[in-house]
Amino acid sequence: MALVFVVNSGSSSIKYQLIDPEAGAPELKGSLERIGEPGGDAADHTEGMRVILDRLGSGAEIAAVGHRVVHGGSRFDRATVIDASVEAAIEELSSLAPLHNPANLLGIRAAREVLREVPHVAVFDTAFHQTMEPAAWRYAIDRALADEHGIRRYGFHGTSHKYVSERTAAVLGRPLEELRTIILHLGNGASVTAVDGGRSVDTSMGLTPLQGLVMGTRSGDLDPAVVFHLERVAGLSSSAVDELLNKRSGLLGLTGRGDMRDVQRAAADGEPDAVEALAIWRHRIRHYIGAYAALLGGVDALVFTAGVGENNALLRRRALQGLEFLGIRIDDDRNELDSRAERRISPDGAGVEVLVIPTDEELEIARQALALIG
Repeated sequence: MALVFVVNSGSSSIKYQLIDPEAGAPELKGSLERIGEPGGDAADHTEGMRVILDRLGSGAEIAAVGHRVVHGGSRFDRATVIDASVEAAIEELSSLAPLHNPANLLGIRAAREVLREVPHVAVFDTAFHQTMEPAAWRYAIDRALADEHGIRRYGFHGTSHKYVSERTAAVLGRPLEELRTIILHLGNGASVTAVDGGRSVDTSMGLTPLQGLVMGTRSGDLDPAVVFHLERVAGLSSSAVDELLNKRSGLLGLTGRGDMRDVQRAAADGEPDAVEALAIWRHRIRHYIGAYAALLGGVDALVFTAGVGENNALLRRRALQGLEFLGIRIDDDRNELDSRAERRISPDGAGVEVLVIPTDEELEIARQALALIG
């Protein structure tokens, strides 16, 4: 049995799973928190890795270590075996993901120090979207400046979108190459991807995960001039605007609540700000569905995934209301079914198959890592 140790490292945390990719289920999973802090689970990431290996036990035969890396820029379009040059590239790309890539590197370096005889594989959130054409990824700014500084649309949640697109084909019993799919990854972070024949052709997130849908604390789409206006009239620095748009906007900025469940409860109680916030959230989703239906030249499947997408029947229904003209309909009984299984929630004979597919990014990382090392 070939086991893959999957690592998702944050600046002060390590989430991990030991997965049998063939069985499709974790043998063990857990996390370390407050690394490097008083009373935390470990003094640093290297000690944390040793703590985790003790938990795994000496009998765990690890074939590979799969690392989640947020930003691969335009250099990495697939999973890659990690060596010193790959580490250096991930560090260089930290300017594009300063909150994520340095933290991912802490886990990579600690795991390579502790597990020296095992191949380590980086799986990039951005890799799946490297199939986009320039018409989708290039911003209309000075070409030379953009190329020099890597300014373009990269997209994120790619590991999730890849996994879900392939599971959609399996659930429908249709070849992946024939399917035009819109995937709604709806959680605290949220993104939409248009997938044509298994290839990402457009996605809502951009240079960073800030662009696109309304999220828990992120604004999503915004006129860039808002930044300059805030600097001029509100006296905010660029770092203050960065914090505002990433950490104090979205649902939190609109309602004072960053959790969708709290916003829903407030809306149900008739709170005007919460009611309006849900309307804005829905409007943005419908905007992207319409755009991607046009881009794909039609839709065969529309799929909900991630925390809100998998678990919130009411918001699934509201998000799709009024899209019947596209052949998109929901069967209320199927939609309301309390299930964690992959399932169809559209009525029989609907023009577009609407599904709920629980995502499993860790399993996808494990499978890509094992496939790469053979």
